[in-house]
Amino acid sequence: MTSGSMAVRGILLSALCLWSLGVTANDTIRNRMGALELDFPASALGRMLSADSVLPDFYRHRDYALAWSRSEDKDALLDAIAQSEQHGLSPSDYHFTQLSRFAGVRPSDLDAETLADLDMLLTDAALKLASHLAYGKVDPETLQSGHAVARSGQAVADSLAEALASQDVAAGFARFAPNQSDYRKLSEARARIHDLSGEPWPPVPAGPTIRPGMEDERMPLIRQKLQMLGDLPLVGVEPGQQGDVVYDGHLVVAVRQFQGRHGLEDDGLIGDGTLAALNVGPSERLTQIDANLERWRWLPDQLGDTHILVNVAGYDLRLVRGNNVVMRSRVIVGRPLRPTPLFSDSIRHLVFNPSWTVPRTIMIEDQLPVIRQNPGYLESMGFSLYRGWGPDRQPVDPASVDWWSLSEDYFPYQLIQEPGPGNALGQVKFMFPNQFDVYLHDTPARHLFRQSQRAFSSGCIRVENSLELARHLLESQSGWSGERLQRVLESRELTTVYLQNPVPVHLEYWTAWVDEAGTLQFREDIYQHNGAVTAALETSLDPGAGIQMHQASAR
Repeated sequence: MTSGSMAVRGILLSALCLWSLGVTANDTIRNRMGALELDFPASALGRMLSADSVLPDFYRHRDYALAWSRSEDKDALLDAIAQSEQHGLSPSDYHFTQLSRFAGVRPSDLDAETLADLDMLLTDAALKLASHLAYGKVDPETLQSGHAVARSGQAVADSLAEALASQDVAAGFARFAPNQSDYRKLSEARARIHDLSGEPWPPVPAGPTIRPGMEDERMPLIRQKLQMLGDLPLVGVEPGQQGDVVYDGHLVVAVRQFQGRHGLEDDGLIGDGTLAALNVGPSERLTQIDANLERWRWLPDQLGDTHILVNVAGYDLRLVRGNNVVMRSRVIVGRPLRPTPLFSDSIRHLVFNPSWTVPRTIMIEDQLPVIRQNPGYLESMGFSLYRGWGPDRQPVDPASVDWWSLSEDYFPYQLIQEPGPGNALGQVKFMFPNQFDVYLHDTPARHLFRQSQRAFSSGCIRVENSLELARHLLESQSGWSGERLQRVLESRELTTVYLQNPVPVHLEYWTAWVDEAGTLQFREDIYQHNGAVTAALETSLDPGAGIQMHQASAR
């Protein structure tokens, strides 16, 4: 007989003895936890206990005593589970139906085994909900549901134990969710969209572009949708206006507002793009919001007193100091075939008047076809050509190279663009060394910032107001005045400045958020990331699969 079998037999014999002596709820919990520690599945009230890596320690620390003896604590947990939907989570993942059947039931009405089962199921639900609120249901590295990322399961268990000990479970669960105001505002906006989800949402038919002053039979339906979404106030609407087919006045203003908050050109013209956005129903918008609430839960608790947030999907950068946005800028991000990666790091140094060492992929896929068609391209754009790499590289005359003989398999050269007005990195780059070799930088291609859709780069992030960002980052840097910065730029000499206090930078992907004015914004899912997150969120957790509450992992 193996040692594991002997241990199980011992537990069973112990359970029989306890039963004959009169089993208490604590005894039942002790035996069930013993089975879990031996990697045997355990259930309660017909549901598998899924927080199996944390439950035994949780109960051991309280000597297997009941955790939910106070009805107020149970009610607070049931309320938190019911309200989990406001966070884009599903109450069914937390045994809500089974636990609701015991609402209002007195402990004295239950036998010891049922009382223990109820307590364990409450704890299992609480640990799982707490971990999902704090760190997300979805593991961003695998996009599988059921995981808690960034902090150990013991930390969640300790926080739950503290909430129970202080007899304030409701406040405890309020603290588990992200404390950023942007998260709370998006959750509140979700409630407003949820109220519309039961309303019919007939599509506006396709047709010619509707311009201000025109009449169109589709206008009553467009007006109705804009009113339901809050873009067109109901105040001042006179009887008969609901059926008006004329497109003018306040309706034009409402359309432009709708276009602006959906990342469209706010020209007031109702074309295919505007109609497509109007035809996205509230239920689809809910799933979009839920995916973005989940992304907030992947972020660290503290973003940094001073930090930079880049919303890749929104083509937007914000520099935040304290709780205030001190500057913002439009950005250009990676195109779908070369998407900007998403992660957090810290800007450690700035490089003024940078040279650009062209990555191999860009040399072969982007530059080589141009050079073949225009032999003078390298000289006109300030590129130097080298054979080899590092200190042993040798300069090469571009005119001596047979560019048509080169390919992905044979390209022994390196392209470096010298500092200057045409340099692809502009006047400054912001460095946070990372495995993806991406960074923030300036660009001479200023006209691209006028586009509403700005996915044009090869992965790095081009910043419209890059010099303003540099000035902000150097404000507290000793010896760096605005005059000195200007002298450095005018010198056109490569200059590296290491920040005395590195600044956290978070490259994120939000296709739904609430802006500083309180307006709910939506953007196109340019990298098609939402679908995988939504699918994982909507996956009901396998009752027999333990949630992985593990240590911090980098995104």
